[in-house]
Amino acid sequence: MKNPPALDQLIAALKVLPGVGPKTAQRMAFHLLQRDKAGADKLARALDRALTRLTHCERCNTFSETPLCSICADPERRPDQLCVVEMPADLMTLEQAKCYQGLYFVLMGRISPLDNIGPKDVNLDKLMVRALDEVVEEVVIATNFTAEGEVTAHMIAELLKERGPKVSRIARGMPVGGELEYVDLSTLAQAVYERKSLTPPADPSAPPG
Repeated sequence: MKNPPALDQLIAALKVLPGVGPKTAQRMAFHLLQRDKAGADKLARALDRALTRLTHCERCNTFSETPLCSICADPERRPDQLCVVEMPADLMTLEQAKCYQGLYFVLMGRISPLDNIGPKDVNLDKLMVRALDEVVEEVVIATNFTAEGEVTAHMIAELLKERGPKVSRIARGMPVGGELEYVDLSTLAQAVYERKSLTPPADPSAPPG
């Protein structure tokens, strides 16, 4: 017996969620339809509202309902520091750790050659414009300590090399292979406080200018 087309479409839609396979998607669909129709309606409305209202902040690239997100619009934040993270969830985790008072740039991904994701796919061109605005004095790279995160961090450091702002990387108190979203807040805060400079020291023998 085949499922009704509408049910198959719902199951297929749920499978786009990370970590959700066919069986899990099927259980979710049956639960929403049979046990929680109110929840299903709430989910559908919330998703429609998010797709309609959310866009990207003009300065930091995170999700926002306004041209500038609340952090970029906050006059109390330090405009001379720019922290680069992979995803909005990483930004939220850093905010919860209360260890950083500067501004952010959200890549919305990370470079992954195996997945055909290159620099253009993670907004590095937009990051360069933001980082080289003559206001930013330090770029703090807070990509994850995964293979892809390290490649992304290296690429950013190379692009910014000798172009103005100091470049630093959060310290390796973070576990190798770890992602910011899942690290405890005290470890994350310590990694930010103990960040390491990636900017080479000036050559004292070099002529000025």
